[in-house]
Amino acid sequence: MKKYFLAVLTILMIAGFVGCGVTQTVEQPPVAVREPIETTDAETPPTDAPAIAEQDAEPETPFEPATVRVAAMRGPTAMGLLHLMHEAENGTARNNYEFELLGSPDLVPPLLVQGEIDIAAVPGNLAAVLYNRLDVQALAVVTLGVLHIVDTTDTIHSIEDLRGRTIYTHGQGITPEIALNYVLEQNGLTPGEDVFVEFRAEHAEIAALLETGQAEIALLPEPFVSTVLARVDGLRVALDLSEEWDRVQPDYGLIMSVVIARREFLEQNPQAVAVFLEEYAASVAYVNANVPSAAQLAVDFDLIPALPIAQSAIPRSNIVFITGNEMRQNLIGFYNVLYNANPETVGGAMPSDDFWFND
Repeated sequence: MKKYFLAVLTILMIAGFVGCGVTQTVEQPPVAVREPIETTDAETPPTDAPAIAEQDAEPETPFEPATVRVAAMRGPTAMGLLHLMHEAENGTARNNYEFELLGSPDLVPPLLVQGEIDIAAVPGNLAAVLYNRLDVQALAVVTLGVLHIVDTTDTIHSIEDLRGRTIYTHGQGITPEIALNYVLEQNGLTPGEDVFVEFRAEHAEIAALLETGQAEIALLPEPFVSTVLARVDGLRVALDLSEEWDRVQPDYGLIMSVVIARREFLEQNPQAVAVFLEEYAASVAYVNANVPSAAQLAVDFDLIPALPIAQSAIPRSNIVFITGNEMRQNLIGFYNVLYNANPETVGGAMPSDDFWFND
């Protein structure tokens, strides 16, 4: 028991987040299996065709829906799940899903340790931290960069325009700071010398500074960008940090969210996992292609508080579904940047080959 508490405490310290969560559970009946269609005479194979012994034919195993318990962070991390959550609520999803929406990543490790969830969509660096502490695998990258530089002066149009300026942001020592520093350095700017960064504990504090004119430039994630844009006159999105990252590093993206799962669950439920991945990919495609209805779902599921904010935030949230070797290549490159800046941001060691799930 002592080892369990120490493990969880270590994970929470490295993750560096505090918050609360809200649970939403949805279940649906099993999906009916279609009856086989009878073969007509016209479809009968020729008499000279080799006969197949009936006892040698292996009947297809019918799909049995499983209970899949999924946790996700409120905001962009959970946005790709919106349509699947809607289908689960309506009883049209193929698995029996129980969704838990959380306000902070520090709630995930205890739920995994206690076996209360099977799958979780978490910040990209936390996925590596959890791998180094628990028995989990990465299933997919589900959001790329959601960080944007906003500006009240209409003077920031390139990274070079940040020279001599001060940026207010949140996330010291973790992904936001590391990503910002990486982009600045790759553009020939030294943080602390050419560009000054002021950290604040809460995004709400940064929003207040922008509203009162005490801050002119800030680095914020969605949906906070859309929230502040609606409140601060003259504020504009100056730069998409993900686009700036891609300019200097085209080989792998700026990754914000990753879906992980307990290895035991993956091994015991291969069919259910395959169906989950199919339904998740379809849900992501729906959200990106149907922003107005997806925005309404974001409000209905209490993911984002207001419809206009959701409609603005979804297109800027870089919702994706990247699996397999492409996921592996992107995450290895991204984790190398984090590890070189601070090994503890990925749990002290780079993930090994068994971190990557192969469906």
